[in-house]
Amino acid sequence: MKYFIATILSKGKKEEVGIYADDRKQANELMKLKHSGIIIKIAEGEEPLEARWRRFKVDLLSNVKKRKIKPDALIASIRQLAVMTNAGISIYDSLNEIAKSTTDENLKLVFGKLAEDINSGHSLSKSMENFRFELGNLAIAMVQLGEKTGNLDDALYSLADMLEEIRANVVKFKKAMAYPRNVMIAMAIAFTVLISYVVPQFKTIFEELHAELPLPTQILLKLEHLFNNYGLYVLAVLVISFSIFKYLINNYKDIRYGWHQVLLKTYLIKNIIMFATLSRFTLVFSELIKAGIPIAEALDTSISMIDSLPLKMRLSSVRMAVEKGSSLHEGLQETGLFENMIIQMISAGEDSGTLDTMVGKVAEYYKMRFDAIIEGLAEAIEPIMLLILASMVLLLALGIFLPMWDMGNAVHGRK
Repeated sequence: MKYFIATILSKGKKEEVGIYADDRKQANELMKLKHSGIIIKIAEGEEPLEARWRRFKVDLLSNVKKRKIKPDALIASIRQLAVMTNAGISIYDSLNEIAKSTTDENLKLVFGKLAEDINSGHSLSKSMENFRFELGNLAIAMVQLGEKTGNLDDALYSLADMLEEIRANVVKFKKAMAYPRNVMIAMAIAFTVLISYVVPQFKTIFEELHAELPLPTQILLKLEHLFNNYGLYVLAVLVISFSIFKYLINNYKDIRYGWHQVLLKTYLIKNIIMFATLSRFTLVFSELIKAGIPIAEALDTSISMIDSLPLKMRLSSVRMAVEKGSSLHEGLQETGLFENMIIQMISAGEDSGTLDTMVGKVAEYYKMRFDAIIEGLAEAIEPIMLLILASMVLLLALGIFLPMWDMGNAVHGRK
C-alpha cells in the first residue's frame, strides 16, 4: 500500500495526517471516514522512518493480535440483520441492537463501529471496508450488491446462505483432517520422547565401548544432542522464521504469488485449492447474475473473492475478454481451468438466455467435486503417514540395534 499525506482543516487549524491506501481515491474515502474536518488536499508522500518501523511491528504481530469474528456468530448476525432490515428497521438501529445482544466481543466491536459510521452518513459497504479482515471480502461484496440493487435484505439472506455453505465445507475439511492430524501429533510426541530420554541411555553405552557407529546411529545421536542442548533455540528459530515468513507473504505480493504457485503444485493441496476456489467463484458469480448484475461487474466482484493469486490472475483475463467483446464461455476457455463440459454448459446458457441457471448448475458441480476431495482426504493422506511412520521406526530401529548387532558379532568372533 502507498503512503499519503492529507492536509485537513479542523477547528480553524490546518494539520497533516498520514494514511495508507492503494490510491488517492481510496485515501480520500478513508480520510472522510476517520476525520470530520475539511480535506484540503491529499498527496502521495514518503513514509516516515518511525511509521515504517511501527507498521513493521504491527504487521509482524498481526497474526497474534487480529481475531476474526467466529463464523457461527457472523452468520447468525448477518441473518438477524437481514430479518430486521426486511422488517423495515433502520440499518443503524439493527447494527446497534445486534452489537448489544451478541456475546462475541469482536462482533460487538465491529458492529458498534459500523453503527457509528452509518450514523455519520456513510454507506454500510464503505464502513465495512475498514473491517475487511474481520468480515471478509464476500460480506463486503454482497452488501455492495444489495445497495446497488436496492434489495439489501435479499443480499444479506444470500450472504448468510453462502457463509453457511462455506462454513460447512470448513467443518468437513476439519473432520477429514482430524484423524491424520492426531496420528501425526502422536508420532511427533513419541519420537521426541524417544530421542530425549531413550537414546541418551544407549549413547552412554556406545561411548564406553568406543565402537564405530553406523550412519543411522550417528543421525540419532546428533538429533539427541540437538534436542537436549538446543531444543528451545530451535523452537525459537522456528517461531521467528514462521512469523517472518507470514509477514513477507502478507506484505509482498511477489512472494505471496510465488508461495501460492508452490501450493498449486503440491500433492493433494493443489486439488483442494483449485476446486475450493472454483466452487466459491461460481457460487458468488451465479448469485450476482441472478440478481441482474452485468457480467463484467459480476466477474469483478467474484474474482475479488479469490485468495490464490495465480488463479486470480488467470480468471481476471475472463473479465478483460468480456470487456473486449468476447463471450463468457470463450473467456473461461482461455484460462484452461474449466473442463469442456463446463464450457459447453456456459455456452448453452448464453445462447438460451438461461446463463444464471447454468452457472448455478456449474457451482453445484464444483461443490460436488470439492466435497468428494474432502471425503477422500483421509484416505489420500494415509500413504504419506505410513511413509513418515515407517521412516521414523526404521531410523530408530537401525540406529539402536545395528551397533548392538555389530558388538554381538564381534564378541562371537573373538570366541
